[in-house]
Amino acid sequence: METAWESELAKFLTDLSAVQDETLEILTQKREMIKASNLEGLAAMGQREEAVIQRLQDCLARRQELLRRAAEEGLPSSSIRSLTTALSPQQRRQLKGPLQESSSRARLLQHHSLTNWVLVQRALLHLAQMVEIIATGGRMRPTYEKDAPAQGGVLVDHAV
Repeated sequence: METAWESELAKFLTDLSAVQDETLEILTQKREMIKASNLEGLAAMGQREEAVIQRLQDCLARRQELLRRAAEEGLPSSSIRSLTTALSPQQRRQLKGPLQESSSRARLLQHHSLTNWVLVQRALLHLAQMVEIIATGGRMRPTYEKDAPAQGGVLVDHAV
């Protein structure tokens, strides 16, 4: 029985590792495309992203099923790491490396996702500032003047 759990966990961790590697590759390519303003490349990545998302969802479903079965058998079922504590010491040692790699890769994926999010947010802020400059004709409102004359932008007020 323990051997079945070990092989199932090893297979799960192998599949998860492959999906994590592909996700990391996509995030890296996406970051480079964002930096290069490659809109066509970003749009083309959609199908590949959808496939990876589906594989990640499949991994999540497998994880939940493994933990559910472990709970039914009275084994630790709060996480995959806790489930491995029910294995023999030798089996735990064999799974320790893949578990640590998976954890490290998950943390790296979080960092890459955050980096991409920050890049996109900065791009949006830049675009918002450009729109404001265009809308106000490049003139800023006085900060400390109470009765500042109304100023319209080229796009908003035709009189300017």
